[in-house]
Amino acid sequence: MIQYEIRVTGRVQRVGFRYYVQQQAKLLNVTGWVRNTVDGGVMVVAQGSEPAVKTLLDYLWVGPPLSLVKSVHHAELQAIETYTDFEVRY
Repeated sequence: MIQYEIRVTGRVQRVGFRYYVQQQAKLLNVTGWVRNTVDGGVMVVAQGSEPAVKTLLDYLWVGPPLSLVKSVHHAELQAIETYTDFEVRY
């Protein structure tokens, strides 16, 4: 199992991006959370098998129809907490 902290920038707020991420994560059996950031981006913590989390990274570049993703940066983190679901945080 791996865990990534992912920062997404571009037009990713007010376009359904968080719910898109949640939907894709659940389809891939990835757990963690997603939330908006004050700088207009989105932060994701994704935990799961390496192939699933890397596939989620690919989906983040696509985003929902109204989004325009400019960058997706990720860093692998040591999993301190084990998540049981994927949630949208506010």
